[in-house]
Amino acid sequence: MTKPIVVISEYNPDWECQFQYEKKRIHGVLGDRIIQIEHIGSTSIKGLSAKPIIDMMAGVPDLEAVPDLISSLNEIGYEYVPKPEIVDRRFFRKGLWGQGTCHLHICEYGGSEWFEKLLFRDYLRLNPLLAKEYELLKQELAVTYKFDRPAYTKNKEPFIRRVVALAREELG
Repeated sequence: MTKPIVVISEYNPDWECQFQYEKKRIHGVLGDRIIQIEHIGSTSIKGLSAKPIIDMMAGVPDLEAVPDLISSLNEIGYEYVPKPEIVDRRFFRKGLWGQGTCHLHICEYGGSEWFEKLLFRDYLRLNPLLAKEYELLKQELAVTYKFDRPAYTKNKEPFIRRVVALAREELG
């Protein structure tokens, strides 16, 4: 198993097209078993450098339904990756371990995970200076934790929590 390397790429306008393609495929196999699919993460913010992995979030009425989605998602290349430490969402990866091209996070539609991920994305879209600060942090962390993706992700968390708190305060 190859250890994943953290690589930050310049913004690519094709990321939105890739998201639309994957969204259509996911809807094609899941239909009305999901409520909505959103493009999240850095690839969803125009102009922002990012790991070139399309992060998506699908909302379902209840996480208990996720086991029924696994085989359908496998048909289009999404592998379920159990993460017992994360209780409020389920994770699927498309692509080889450490070389994934898409990540699909399934969570309860309208729940706290759904709300916070959209709040973070939307607040960065509205605040380019804050988005630039996030980009610089990610670039710095990518150098420091190039061979340690979990540490890279963990060290972004304080910034993400701060932005969510600012967004809640400002947007109510």
